[in-house]
Amino acid sequence: MTESGGIAAALSRHGLLLRGGFHPEAREIMLSSGESVGTVLLVGNAGPGMWGEFSANRPAGADPLDHWSGEVLGEVAGLFGAEAVLPSDGPPYRPFQQWAMRAEPVFPSPIGILIHPVYGLWHGYRGALLFEAVLELPEPAAAGAGNPCDSCADRPCLTTCPVSAFSGSGYDVPACRSHLSSGNGQTCLAGSCLARRACPVGREYIYDAPQLAFHMAAFSGSTLE
Repeated sequence: MTESGGIAAALSRHGLLLRGGFHPEAREIMLSSGESVGTVLLVGNAGPGMWGEFSANRPAGADPLDHWSGEVLGEVAGLFGAEAVLPSDGPPYRPFQQWAMRAEPVFPSPIGILIHPVYGLWHGYRGALLFEAVLELPEPAAAGAGNPCDSCADRPCLTTCPVSAFSGSGYDVPACRSHLSSGNGQTCLAGSCLARRACPVGREYIYDAPQLAFHMAAFSGSTLE
């Protein structure tokens, strides 16, 4: 088993995926605290696979998913001599969306979320592992695939939102949040963003109901026990 294979196996025990990686350029900023970094490996989730592991080991207190991710990535990093970093670490914050687009075939969708040719919009990035050595990079899922939005003529993601928060010119965050807090947004809060659900790509990876509600509660600022 290659080193990346061993890392992938260690992550899979927590329902997480090794989502590709890249070799940073010399003097690239936003990586580590003064140390040289030869390899960045992205860690994330797709579909509902992570949720059972997180639910069974959910930490108490605020931001439980970040805390759980930090514990898991810290454990795996210790096994393989890496440094674990999270999107929430900062400021300064590391450019995880840029890293993701370097590590695997993900692309900005019309509603802003990165879309994957297999997973659609139902995936996320929990963190990254930074290695001083230059490691062989893992082959990401759907390597070499193009942006599925390019062949989507209808683009239902732009016409499904009940308050037209998404358009070709951007995302109206205040309109979205106002709708969610108005009492009229219960369908979105319970079942996730309707624009996101309208995407035809990766529908078999849609999160289960408890995970959908958790993420929407975190976005809207409400409390979910």
